[in-house]
Amino acid sequence: MTVVVATPFLWMMSLAVTSKTEAFRYPPKLLPEHPTLENFSYVWSSTDIPVAMANSLIVSALTVAVNCIAAASAGYALARVDFRGSRLLLTVVLGSAMVPAIVQLIPLFLITRHFPLTGGNDILGQGGTGLLDTHAGLVLPLLVQPLSIYLTRQYFLDMSPELSDAGRVDGAGELRIFWQIYLPLARPIVATIAILSFTGAWEDFLWPLVIVSSPDMQTLPLALSSFAASGAPQYGPLMASTFVAIVPVLVIFIAGQRHFVQGLGSGAVKG
Repeated sequence: MTVVVATPFLWMMSLAVTSKTEAFRYPPKLLPEHPTLENFSYVWSSTDIPVAMANSLIVSALTVAVNCIAAASAGYALARVDFRGSRLLLTVVLGSAMVPAIVQLIPLFLITRHFPLTGGNDILGQGGTGLLDTHAGLVLPLLVQPLSIYLTRQYFLDMSPELSDAGRVDGAGELRIFWQIYLPLARPIVATIAILSFTGAWEDFLWPLVIVSSPDMQTLPLALSSFAASGAPQYGPLMASTFVAIVPVLVIFIAGQRHFVQGLGSGAVKG
């Protein structure tokens, strides 16, 4: 099964370093006779892939930062802070997680289009384009994920309540207890949310397709789709750009793999 899964990736890497003349030879070979980096050079200097990659990095980085902070703080509040309406709020969070993304598409577009005081809009959200075709518009629907809040809530719920009691005995407030006691212990679940948020934002295609209209604001999936559909297929540069698109995801996963596995394992056993 590993061989079956890995074969397309190996073929992609092979074509990425294969010249145009060798790419169409018959019979095909997995390893090129004369490996070259000309495909990567072409992608970097003659396409919109670098700009799209920068846009995707901006969107993904903002998504990870805000989503981790929002999920950790909201999850802690729902798990450890006793306040009126917490059960109702948890029900709303879980209910919103069950709404299909395609159903939210039109409301999200209207909110983005009529966002007040942006893109030429007045205070009522009329007269301009709002957050359409902007980084803020690309990030807006991804900032807070209900599933991330629920995962952190379950993780904090399974931690010992004596930790917060000990903090209060030492005179710590709720914010200090969260920041200095619980949050450092929640690194596995935070790393899990960071990886899931990054891959979700990095691979998102539908939302950028809806709100992006200029080439300068294209994200990487849109740029790859446009490149693949432009004229005669250039398989070498296309595979090179695809390989470039995969590298950040691999780096993020490898960097947080230990915490990612630990976070998912803790949720599976405790939750």
